[in-house]
Amino acid sequence: MPTTNKDYYATLGVKRTATADEIRKAFRKQARRYHPDVNPGDKRAEEKFKEISEANDVLSDEKKRKVYDQLGFYSDQVDPAQAEAYARQQQAGARPTVDFDGFDFSGFNGAGGHPQPGGGSSSTWGSFKDIFSGIFNGAHEPEQGAGPQPGTDLEYQVTVDFWTAIRGGQARIQVNRQDSCPTCHGRTSTGGAMRCPECDGSGQVTQMGGRMKFTIPCPQCNGTGKTSNRCMTCHGEGTVHATETVEFRIKAGTRDGQRIRLQGKGNAGVNGAANGDLYLIVRTGSHPVFTREGDDVHLTVPVTVPEASLGAKVDVPTIDGRAQLKIPPGTQNGQKLRMRERGVESATRSDQRGDQIVTIEVVVPHLQDERSREIMRELAKLNNQDPRVRLFDKV
Repeated sequence: MPTTNKDYYATLGVKRTATADEIRKAFRKQARRYHPDVNPGDKRAEEKFKEISEANDVLSDEKKRKVYDQLGFYSDQVDPAQAEAYARQQQAGARPTVDFDGFDFSGFNGAGGHPQPGGGSSSTWGSFKDIFSGIFNGAHEPEQGAGPQPGTDLEYQVTVDFWTAIRGGQARIQVNRQDSCPTCHGRTSTGGAMRCPECDGSGQVTQMGGRMKFTIPCPQCNGTGKTSNRCMTCHGEGTVHATETVEFRIKAGTRDGQRIRLQGKGNAGVNGAANGDLYLIVRTGSHPVFTREGDDVHLTVPVTVPEASLGAKVDVPTIDGRAQLKIPPGTQNGQKLRMRERGVESATRSDQRGDQIVTIEVVVPHLQDERSREIMRELAKLNNQDPRVRLFDKV
């Protein structure tokens, strides 16, 4: 177990701001140098390898590293939540006063609180841990801070149909959010401030643990000496759960995956702070004929063999209705033809519009009579090119 005075960052030779990758590389570099297999019989190298392994075990684990950074040491007996609470007290300048007068530490070594062989009983650390729990956590759950707390943002996915995304329109969605409390209006309390009953207005309380005495900020009033009547509707949270139907506008040309921001429609703020925002991720519906890619519209149009061979003008559907498409002579199956500015109007630039991409599907007829088959044989004699010649040339 680590001691309170071990600098793991110095042990691995990295800065306190080192990334997880930098810590991993530093450990591997030193491990190759001090590994017992590389230094057989070398006790100093063996001890050094244990030190860097211990440092890596803590710093490579995100939760352990956080506790170490907050307390200056790591122990499996310390609850991360307690360590975080202690760190907040330290940052606020509310360092607990600890009186160790007369306390016997002989049963503890420097390894984070485990008893030494022949020292105190194993239950000693349990009471020691309970005492420090009082420092870190306090006797009660602290009240919410009196300052404004902005509401958090929300993100939802919303599906709109194919035509609404193209032409624009109104849509709605049900949102589960934290709304401002109707009783305290987000202030978390009702009525004026009063003297804290826990510390009798002093802002400090004393806790005893064995022979140790601690003077810490009152957890009920956060050291202010005053408390207020906690709102019974929201239990001091300032917000209540609500389900709201939110209407929003879909701009013409909205693409799949586009984000829409609705300001102030996220979770409510507390004590006068602003609400969070609501972000909607738009998913556009499909269509049986058209497929949209960005601002372009794709569709497949069947044509006859004569139309593909001789060329023709055929009517095709567009998102605006019907339009004529020119089929060039000799058009092949699968060939793509572009109809410029027949796609979707851009949602970001009003002067731009996508294209319609038409994939040609040549439909081979089923010949039902002898006359048709005779004409097809005559056509084959007149056009006797072998389309597979190039295929065999490549083999």
